[in-house]
Amino acid sequence: MSDEEALMAVEREVALMFRRGRARVAELSRRVHPELEGAAYSMLGYIEEAGRVRVTDVGAHFAVGKATVSRQIRALEELGLVRREADPLDRRAVLVSLTEDGRRRFAAARGCRMERVRELMCDWPPEDVARFAELLGRFNDVIGEPTSH
Repeated sequence: MSDEEALMAVEREVALMFRRGRARVAELSRRVHPELEGAAYSMLGYIEEAGRVRVTDVGAHFAVGKATVSRQIRALEELGLVRREADPLDRRAVLVSLTEDGRRRFAAARGCRMERVRELMCDWPPEDVARFAELLGRFNDVIGEPTSH
């Protein structure tokens, strides 16, 4: 396989992984709550990892505007998955965190997701799994960098 063919194969496989990932995220979001939008699952994951985070930081992390993040956070709040509170360090800012129900529901969905990953990779040698994780990490680091063109 030539270098160009290898790059084309990487692009094709990454595109396929993204398409399948979007469908999987939509399914996982419904596991959290039947009315949850697909994109909100990732947002819940970020909030869960952060513990308590400013709404503006959520927007910055996902590269969405204030109106979009506010609408999504409001929807999560209406479903009882997150709570808002004033930032004690800056009363103008708003912090968001998962409710106990949100934490429980997200953990259950994440558990299903991890079980699926275990099933998919059960025949892989542990060193291949570790190498794959390392390579995906390197790839994600590069994807996150601004392009020069």
